[in-house]
Amino acid sequence: MEAALHGFILALGLILPLGVQNVFVFAQGAAQPRLSRALPAVLAASLCDTLLIVLAIFGVSAVVLKFEALRILLMLAGVLFLAYMGFALWRSRSDSSGNGKEESARALPSSKQILFAVSVSLLNPHALLDTIGVIGTSALAYEGDAKLRFTAACVAVSWLWFAGLACAGSALRRFDGSGRAIGWFNRGSALFIWGTALVLLQKLVAEMLAG
Repeated sequence: MEAALHGFILALGLILPLGVQNVFVFAQGAAQPRLSRALPAVLAASLCDTLLIVLAIFGVSAVVLKFEALRILLMLAGVLFLAYMGFALWRSRSDSSGNGKEESARALPSSKQILFAVSVSLLNPHALLDTIGVIGTSALAYEGDAKLRFTAACVAVSWLWFAGLACAGSALRRFDGSGRAIGWFNRGSALFIWGTALVLLQKLVAEMLAG
């Protein structure tokens, strides 16, 4: 159980801080008319985290970081996706119709939920480095069944966390009768995502100039 507990605490510590993934999943829980409609975002984010964790623990993802051109290409793609996602969130809002019922003006369809969740999960160099540098190296202390339990605990945290975020967003929607809180949250999320894109772009330019 030591390996499972270690994996659970470690993964929880990495996923708790505010990040683009968290903001996006919470926003979809709040924007969709029903919680089930946010399921694509939850599943896509959870599956991407599972993929990154498994690859990091078994050493495959470290190969990607050895190819400088590929890493720069991933960073550039990440900047573009984040910029577009921020634009989509800024334009999304919750309006009240004339009969008093709320509806999402621009709730993202399943295809866009999946696309955005995959992009902010797999095209984020910080997430890749954290997964490889922290989870991947920590897993070196275990072998056999202990490593499998460590992996399962890390994966379980992601699935529980993203499901909980979508539920919290849905709860906000139910208590926000006017839709104003969701509208402000969407705009704040867009600003946060644009800020993340600018930081990533700055690092990309600095690396290209240094090279």
